[in-house]
Amino acid sequence: MATIEYVLGDITEQEVDVIVNAANSSLLGGGGVDGAIHRKGGPEILAACRELRAGHYGGGLKTGQAVATTAGRLNARWVVHTVGPVWSDTEDRSELLAACHRNSLKVAGDLGARSIAFPAISTGIYRWPVRSAARIAREAVEDAELDLVRFVLFDQAAYDAFTRV
Repeated sequence: MATIEYVLGDITEQEVDVIVNAANSSLLGGGGVDGAIHRKGGPEILAACRELRAGHYGGGLKTGQAVATTAGRLNARWVVHTVGPVWSDTEDRSELLAACHRNSLKVAGDLGARSIAFPAISTGIYRWPVRSAARIAREAVEDAELDLVRFVLFDQAAYDAFTRV
């Protein structure tokens, strides 16, 4: 069972095997965590994402799925891209958010990774309530077979919500 830890900081600064990117379905970069990872990781990540789009992921990555690329210039070996669900007041999409975490762990394990860093998936522009996201994320990773699962939270409110789970 993995050690689970929480840090307040910048996910692009983490020294782990895998950094998880809260990507958009295009895999071609965006804002928030996605934009930061692409900017700091450099053009190698975008080139790898374009290769994915030219092949099996021509229609983009579906919500809850995960796929790996190089980490480019990041202090990691790989980036695992996953598309989180948009929050809905009328539809329970919790299983999709949990799938983002489980599928990212599976991809990381298949790569031989021993450590992974997650952002607070879907809590930015996708408006998922942070406390709910923290609970779902924690439950999804509690049986991880890696050595370390780290949640890297960008602000104090997210850090507080995740550490209270």
